[in-house]
Amino acid sequence: MFSFLHSSDLHIGKRFGNLPEDLRGRLREARHGVIGRLASAAREHGADVILLAGDTFDTETPTPAVLRQALGEMARNASLRWVLLPGNHDSLLADQLWSAARGVVPDNVILATEAAPLPLGPDVILLPAPCTTRRPGRDLTEWMTGAATPDGSIRIGLAHGPIQEFSEDATATNVIAPNRAALAGLDYMALGDWHGSVAVDPRTHYSGAPEPDRFKHDRPGQAMVVSIAGQGAMPTTTTVATASFSWQTLHLPLLASEDGVEALKAALPEPFARRQTLLRVALSGRARLNGRTAMTSLLQQVAPEFAHLEIDTELLGTDCESDDLEIIDRAGALRDTADLLLAESLDQSRSGDDRRVAREALIRLFSYCEAIDR
Repeated sequence: MFSFLHSSDLHIGKRFGNLPEDLRGRLREARHGVIGRLASAAREHGADVILLAGDTFDTETPTPAVLRQALGEMARNASLRWVLLPGNHDSLLADQLWSAARGVVPDNVILATEAAPLPLGPDVILLPAPCTTRRPGRDLTEWMTGAATPDGSIRIGLAHGPIQEFSEDATATNVIAPNRAALAGLDYMALGDWHGSVAVDPRTHYSGAPEPDRFKHDRPGQAMVVSIAGQGAMPTTTTVATASFSWQTLHLPLLASEDGVEALKAALPEPFARRQTLLRVALSGRARLNGRTAMTSLLQQVAPEFAHLEIDTELLGTDCESDDLEIIDRAGALRDTADLLLAESLDQSRSGDDRRVAREALIRLFSYCEAIDR
């Protein structure tokens, strides 16, 4: 039985420039810390090899500190062997990166920078397909089909890139044959690039990122433990949790007649988990004006408990009735303004953007007046 850990897309050194400055350092440290968590998972499941299927580093020019500290952490876990495959973010075009890595690489780290068979153990051969550039534009795994390995050897492919719609890059072409495992007689194909775990077929898997970095996939970070009894045997896979942060999207469809605040309270993550949670709250459906502002107020109150909180109301319609406007004022300039904004927000002759601006202005006016009344 040969067991190994399959992971990818660590993106060590990612800057997270679109997030608040005080959070960026925590997220960057979490990406470095995942090396130790992968090592612990491998040892716990009896694996002594960790395959990183590309994008170990976020850029082709990581700082010397990022490179040396990552390799140093791998060296600290000396009982394990690490195999690093160049991905599209850290491709072979990054001569400086891989030259620097070769100069300091620890004995237990293998740089899979050539498309050539690599022995991982008795009767176990790795066939890597390093990314030559960010967008190679061809199937770099094609060489595996004709690659000769000793009779009886377990054949494992290692590659980074899209299969059909699985690419992280919407402009990428379909470059990896989905049936490469069958074409090349592989016992397992370990893929990277898609940040969520995907089973293409029983022998071909994307491991997913061990530490999420966006809301897109909306699932915990994980890696895969793979065990193969021998050549031709079907691999068994076990997912293991590896993330320190959780990126969650809370979808909350609403009816104007329901209490949105209570529904929101019931759906929010438990308080003990919030410090390590980046939460996107996506409200949809219909809500009364006072209910909408009450939900926004609740989210503003709990936001400091989370690592990060975003509110998406793009798909939330707002119903406004006369008693809602009376909270603003029964008469006078404020009420006249509210009536005008309401009329503009409902005027189908206006553009969608103009109606949205009027609606947001009315909601803000309502919230200001409601706060004054308190």
